[in-house]
Amino acid sequence: MQLIKKQGAARWLVVFAVVAMLAAACSSDDTADTTTSTEGPMELTPVSLQLQWFTQAQFAGYYAAVAEGFYEDLGLDVEILEGGVDIVPATVLDAGGADFAESWAVRALGPREEGADIVNISQIFERSATLQVSFADQGITGPADLAGKNVGSWGFGNEAELYAGLRSVGLDPQADVNIVQQQFDMLAFIAGDIDAAQAMTYNEYAQVLETVNPATGELFKPEDLSVIDWNEVGTAMLQDGIWADATRLEEDAEYRETAVKLVQGSIMGWAFCRDNFDACVGHVLAAGPTLGEAHQRWMLNEINNLIWPASNGVGNMDADLWNQTIQNAIDGELLSVDPGPDAYRTDINEEALANLRAAGVDVDGNGWTPKEIELTEGGE
Repeated sequence: MQLIKKQGAARWLVVFAVVAMLAAACSSDDTADTTTSTEGPMELTPVSLQLQWFTQAQFAGYYAAVAEGFYEDLGLDVEILEGGVDIVPATVLDAGGADFAESWAVRALGPREEGADIVNISQIFERSATLQVSFADQGITGPADLAGKNVGSWGFGNEAELYAGLRSVGLDPQADVNIVQQQFDMLAFIAGDIDAAQAMTYNEYAQVLETVNPATGELFKPEDLSVIDWNEVGTAMLQDGIWADATRLEEDAEYRETAVKLVQGSIMGWAFCRDNFDACVGHVLAAGPTLGEAHQRWMLNEINNLIWPASNGVGNMDADLWNQTIQNAIDGELLSVDPGPDAYRTDINEEALANLRAAGVDVDGNGWTPKEIELTEGGE
């Protein structure tokens, strides 16, 4: 079945399940005076979730879970903490500044290698969104064509897929290409200062298509561009996932229960965004993104493409892609050693999926197909 809006059956199935658990807990207390007690509002557990970037549709599922009341139905009062350039979610989590964090795998594993006590509990994005984008007349169709070119990279760990792709065809990233420090935009690329720029399918790639081509007076078109997709090259790395405090999961039963609920509510949010596209975009816009509606619609469509269809239920870790991510990170000197089997755990996500499947929520999305999104100048 499709996940429907807040008034729908799936939501009330979850509410019923929560109420049933509370009722069972109350009935187990032999001293309770059920003849005089009155039922009050559910006491919510405050929870904070640190994002890795600014407000945008990349995080739509979390905003939707708040707006549609999915977290609240599970007894959580979730505060979403906006990220930014100088915010490292793993560090915030480890320092106690947030209860949970949303982060790319390597961006979390780097601090973990330095001592951060964190663990991946749900790998929401199944595919990588990182591209290397060039203008079609450059003739760059694969990593071997980057030899001798000005190649843009943001750094900060974002270069791992690019460097692994270069090494896969025998190119030395430090000697055989000219790595250019790229800003988090496509201005230098459009100006011709960068031959192949780093871009996310859901953001910077769209920024090019929202720009007027001075040669035609119209917006750039996909056929004006050539992309290298690291998923196709085989050097893609795992990106957005949910991370938790490892020791608290082991020692604090309430925190572990909260982790299951957070993952469960988040997956409901992502399923909502899959099945209620326009309403989900509305929730993102209400959260106050910098870029406009057309850009957010494109972004949500591309984000859905990173999640759905989910091979084995959204959030379940693909061990092969995890190992590929680790090897690329070690080869790229972003990690020194394999973090070992304790860097992620699957029980939290599996429990959340079991609850959702029992409530009739589609957590696989096998019938999902992307939409055709029309971009406008500046993404407005």
